[in-house]
Amino acid sequence: MRRLLLLTALLTLLAPAAAGAATRHVVRGAGYGHGIGMSQYGAFGFAKQGRGYRDILGHYYRGTQISPADTQTIRVLLQGPRREVTFTGATSAGGGEALDPDLAYAARPTLRGVELRRAGGALVGRFDSPLSVTGAGATVRLRGRAINGVSDGTYRGALELHRTNFGGLYAVNAASLDDYVQGVVPGEVPATWPDEALKAQAVAARSYALATDRGGAVFDQYPDTRSQVYRGLSAERPRTNAAVRATAGEVVRFGGKVATTFFFSTSGGRTENIENVFYGSPPRPYLVSVEDPFDADSPKHRWRIGLSQAQMQSRLAGLVKGRFRRIKVVRRGASPRVVDAQVVGTRGVTTVRGATLRAKLGLFDTWAYFASVRTRTTGRARVSRMIDFLGPRAELTGSFSPAPKRGVAVLERRSRAGWRRVGQAATSPAGRYRIGVAAPGDYRLRAGEVAGPAVSVR
Repeated sequence: MRRLLLLTALLTLLAPAAAGAATRHVVRGAGYGHGIGMSQYGAFGFAKQGRGYRDILGHYYRGTQISPADTQTIRVLLQGPRREVTFTGATSAGGGEALDPDLAYAARPTLRGVELRRAGGALVGRFDSPLSVTGAGATVRLRGRAINGVSDGTYRGALELHRTNFGGLYAVNAASLDDYVQGVVPGEVPATWPDEALKAQAVAARSYALATDRGGAVFDQYPDTRSQVYRGLSAERPRTNAAVRATAGEVVRFGGKVATTFFFSTSGGRTENIENVFYGSPPRPYLVSVEDPFDADSPKHRWRIGLSQAQMQSRLAGLVKGRFRRIKVVRRGASPRVVDAQVVGTRGVTTVRGATLRAKLGLFDTWAYFASVRTRTTGRARVSRMIDFLGPRAELTGSFSPAPKRGVAVLERRSRAGWRRVGQAATSPAGRYRIGVAAPGDYRLRAGEVAGPAVSVR
């Protein structure tokens, strides 16, 4: 009877188990942002090395000079179009109508202009569009949430109320150039950064504002990343305001014209040519790829994202034909950023731009390398030392794409302390591997920074 039970147990162990398979796609990358112009963390690193703001700007914008700008008002869209705009702190409207700064006022569009009432409903007057409102101390508080995410924010300069052709109102902040920049710098970089980095940001922000015009006749700039992050007086800090004052009116010029000083968070060690990221843009001599040696303080200097097969299939919907297989990079820029790539599916190939991949996959930058690991489990692990002589009964098979350069992959098993190395598998030139597993548990294969999916062996 005991022999029969032992034989039955042995046959159970030798019976084939249901096979499991999983795929993990790994994207390894560097940088955060579009990669053009000044890396803000790179400027931070240069400042820590003792470099001045003029040297910093000259490094990122090659062949440029710094000189005074013409005095100019910057108009920033804050709200709209809306049926009503409310504000407080105003002392004058329309150039002559006295207002009480302690009261709230509501502006609404009329057929020909703007109607202004006190919060209680009493009519103050009707005005032509745009209606300009100013306050004591040259500030006005805009009630409600603005496009920049600030609620009940205070802004320097005037509040302009523009009637739209569709019966709404735009709320626009008209501020002097340096007042505008004071509201930008702390929205773009931490006020705790070194002074020279803050000065470089101030000059770059001032230059960008003058070189770009987003809205035409009504406004010049958005208050968010479509232009620059602008939060007005509510966001100003003493150190960033000091940086703006120390560089008052200064802009970056190339060939006598104000340069379009693109900037972004993190380069990963090298910036990129403008034509390789903003497709169709002509090359610009001052927006070329440069080394960025002090960028490593950024948390996005290097990054890694893992995605399942289902996630890749979902995120690339509309691009992948059939079932997703892989991404093949066709062309990289002056840095390793992806310019063109192919999404390879079981039913065909789709050519895409690097920026499209970044948006679809939720990547931090187009500086990216794509890998995948496929793992399949077969058999069962041993459960008794009585049959050690049989050796491992479970196997992990699969492939790395691309194949590991050293031709080996490490087998890891999950423990309470994390993943622990328990073996090593040779990989073929095509990236394929096969390795036996003796004990139950969760396993994965790793080659360098690329780790495959966790699979269970029973």
